[in-house]
Amino acid sequence: MKNEGDIAEALAFLSNQDPDFAHALTLIQPLPERRRPAGFEHLTKIIVEQQVSLASAEAIWKRLAGAVTPFVPERMLAHTEEELRGLGLSRQKARYCRALAEDILTERLGLDALHMHDDDNVLTQLTSVKGIGRWTAEIYMIACLGRTDIWPAGDVALQSAFGHLKKLPTRPDAAKMDELAEPLRPYRTVAARILWRYYADVVQAPTRKKNPE
Repeated sequence: MKNEGDIAEALAFLSNQDPDFAHALTLIQPLPERRRPAGFEHLTKIIVEQQVSLASAEAIWKRLAGAVTPFVPERMLAHTEEELRGLGLSRQKARYCRALAEDILTERLGLDALHMHDDDNVLTQLTSVKGIGRWTAEIYMIACLGRTDIWPAGDVALQSAFGHLKKLPTRPDAAKMDELAEPLRPYRTVAARILWRYYADVVQAPTRKKNPE
């Protein structure tokens, strides 16, 4: 979202559209600002964060960012797959990071021009890169491109939060998530941000209380 006024408008819309979201907003902390600069570095970081804990991702990223300096495609390709694995990347993620760098350098992916395209086009371009699926592309679109109507329906935390909020008997799958979120257009990005906060503050809260750090 561009500014606080935009956020306020989105929150008002979602609260009016869905009473469950209005209730969720009374239970959660303010939404954190997680905007990241667009570009190769932060898209690579999102790849690193795929399917690992935040702590593991941060440790791997620290080693990777320290080795790839400056963090540009040319420097990434100066490291072999084995060298990247030595920094903590899995074999697959080492390949994915190199594939992204190659696609940018050969201009198969016009990363710097993505902001000029609509959501569907951006999603198509990003997912054409080896190792970038819907989740990675959508997180980049939310965090780095500031798109307002992105809905990462395959995100497990998002599914758990929405299922909990809606008191569903089972965690909704991606298809059900898309169906449930249809009335939340054109602010599904903010709806997702609310649900991620709800997951941390409400869904996970009982577990945290039982297992204090």
